[in-house]
Amino acid sequence: MSGQATGQSQPAERPAGLEDLQEEIFRLGEAERLLRRKNEHLTALHETSLGLIDRLDKEELLEVILHRAARLSQTESGFIYLLEPGDTKMQMRVGMGFFEKQLGRRVKMGEGVGGKVWETKQPILVDDYRDWKDRISDRSLDALCSVVGIPLKDRNRFHGVIGLASVDPDKRFQDEDLAFLGRFAELALVAIDKAKLYTEVRRELAERKQTEETLRESEERYRSLLTSSPDPIVVYTMNGTATYVNPAFEQTFGFSSEEVTGTQIQFVPEENWPETQKAIKLMLQGKKIRLFETKRLTKDGRVLDVQISSTIYKNRDGRQAGNIVILRDISAQKQAEQELKKYHDHLEDRVKERTAELAKINTQLKQEVEERKRVEKALRKREVELKAQSHHLEEVNTALKVLLKQREEDKKELGEDVLSNVKELISPYVERLKKGRLNTTQQTLIDIMESNLNNIISPFIGRMSSKYFNLTSMEIKVANLVKEGKTNKEIAELLFLSKNTVLFHRHNIRSKLKLKHKKINLRSHLLSYSPE
Repeated sequence: MSGQATGQSQPAERPAGLEDLQEEIFRLGEAERLLRRKNEHLTALHETSLGLIDRLDKEELLEVILHRAARLSQTESGFIYLLEPGDTKMQMRVGMGFFEKQLGRRVKMGEGVGGKVWETKQPILVDDYRDWKDRISDRSLDALCSVVGIPLKDRNRFHGVIGLASVDPDKRFQDEDLAFLGRFAELALVAIDKAKLYTEVRRELAERKQTEETLRESEERYRSLLTSSPDPIVVYTMNGTATYVNPAFEQTFGFSSEEVTGTQIQFVPEENWPETQKAIKLMLQGKKIRLFETKRLTKDGRVLDVQISSTIYKNRDGRQAGNIVILRDISAQKQAEQELKKYHDHLEDRVKERTAELAKINTQLKQEVEERKRVEKALRKREVELKAQSHHLEEVNTALKVLLKQREEDKKELGEDVLSNVKELISPYVERLKKGRLNTTQQTLIDIMESNLNNIISPFIGRMSSKYFNLTSMEIKVANLVKEGKTNKEIAELLFLSKNTVLFHRHNIRSKLKLKHKKINLRSHLLSYSPE
């Protein structure tokens, strides 16, 4: 049924090719956009590549690359981690935007986007970093949204990670961002290699400069050493031509530098040529000549004793170029050695003479020692005899002391007996006669008899006994006990007397000894009259 029949109007039909045309226009627009974007990428890569030519610093090159990649991706934040050989962590060396405050951060393998790219060696695209399971647990990174990371690697090793990030939730990186960021990663590797080559070139130049400076200083030291050396020095070519002599050579041998330079110096005595040629042969075989003693001539014909040390030196190609000879004048040393030898021989003769004298003295000493040994033996024998005699005399002396003591005791006992007999048997009668009526003649005879009696008994009594002569027998007993320190009570008990009787006898003794009315101790006085 037609539209007219139904009374309703129908829309006009769209041409069949219109939708296809719109789709084609859209595809062309998208292709144009992609082409323009790709052209921008290529332009940026081209400009960046040109920039690599003018810049040499690695950090500066990486910053340029990162800034251009971020600008093309329409973001303000990016980072570059670098790994040095032997490191266990990567360090953020370049950062922009959000990552400017993160410079110096270090991450381990598998930690964060950088660590994950390091671990997998593959690009990584994260849509939401906050909820990503491998993120770094640092609250300061919560603002990150989309993050993309590309490995910086070549066939030999892994160098680091270049990455871009967005803090805008509406900004999401696409696969094409990974693609063009990979191109910038290649440029970053070129920058790293260029910086590495530049560093190596600078190091090589510095080393070469240092080497040249060292060689120059070494040459200066070498020349200074040759010039200031006190020993003569000659530099020869391999055919024996002198190319240099130092001032010490001129002073020692008298040849000037102009006379000998470029010539073969004729200063070897004829008789020393064989040993000199032998030394030259050894030197050419590569052996060093050290302190070889020989003789050399001076310009005025004097012969010097010298010590020679020689060594081969080589050119830059390692071939033998010549030899350096150091000569030392030892003439004075040789003369001193001869004088020393003469003195040594003289000392040897003196030592031999002295040794002979010492041997003679030693023989005399031996004889004296033998004689002394014989004398000592005789003395020891005599000493034994004297000891025996001394022991015998000691025994005799002891016996004599005993006899003398016994003699004294007998003498004392005899004196006491005589004194006692006189006191008891004679003195009482003499006293009675003296108290009788005697005429003068009789009294004189009695006195003479008493005096003679005292003279007779005097050898048998001591000083005390002489004083006791006027004491009675009981007073003598009391005086003896007082002298021995006995008390009145002890004396009374010993003599079976009363204490008053003892006091009576003590009073009489003091009177007869003329101690009455004197403050003199009776015992002390009696002790003073003890026999010596």
